[in-house]
Amino acid sequence: MPSHKSCAKRMRISANDRLRNRAILSQMRSAVKELRAETSKDEALKKLRDVFSILDKAASRNVIHWRNAGRTKSRLTRFVQNIT
Repeated sequence: MPSHKSCAKRMRISANDRLRNRAILSQMRSAVKELRAETSKDEALKKLRDVFSILDKAASRNVIHWRNAGRTKSRLTRFVQNIT
């Protein structure tokens, strides 16, 4: 248990942040998984825009590193371009 009042507050804030970060990560992973399962190029291109937005938000909120977001976007773009 925390011995200082500020430590108790910090624990509450950290718990809220953790829940928020987990939600963002979960949303991101689900979106990427849906995109990778797509077989139609047109549908994949539509989903790609949404996934880019989710990845950029996660990077801007420091849930993932900005280079991780860029690398993922690059790989997904290559994946969509190779769909026949």
